[in-house]
Amino acid sequence: MPAMVLLAAYLNLASNDLSEYARKIELSVEVEEKDVTTYASLGWKVVKGGLKSGELGLEFLQDVAPTELDSIMWPLLGSVVPFTAKLDNAATSSSNPAYSGQVLIKGWSPMEGSIGDEASVSQTYPTSGAVTRTTA
Repeated sequence: MPAMVLLAAYLNLASNDLSEYARKIELSVEVEEKDVTTYASLGWKVVKGGLKSGELGLEFLQDVAPTELDSIMWPLLGSVVPFTAKLDNAATSSSNPAYSGQVLIKGWSPMEGSIGDEASVSQTYPTSGAVTRTTA
């Protein structure tokens, strides 16, 4: 049975390689379910796909030093920016596809945690437009 362990995932957000801060990357895409059932379906529900959407969920280890994570993310608040994510930081290929698109930076939590916790930041950003999968 094939299995993969994430050891060196890649994340680029607004032309910044943020892989060194990221410890969780979750890209999900879905299609709205539209009910198009009529009497002709003889009691069976009929559905079609509607609008597509996605979300990019991220967890970072925070760094507020000049030129580090917080100073990169803070100015992006409210902007739609490009992203690219891969399961491995190696070259894009059929066995290491790149997923890319744009996301709305709709929030930033510069402080998160309790006493004794590592300083981390968790955010989820909606995609804006198409998400593409490339293998070359």
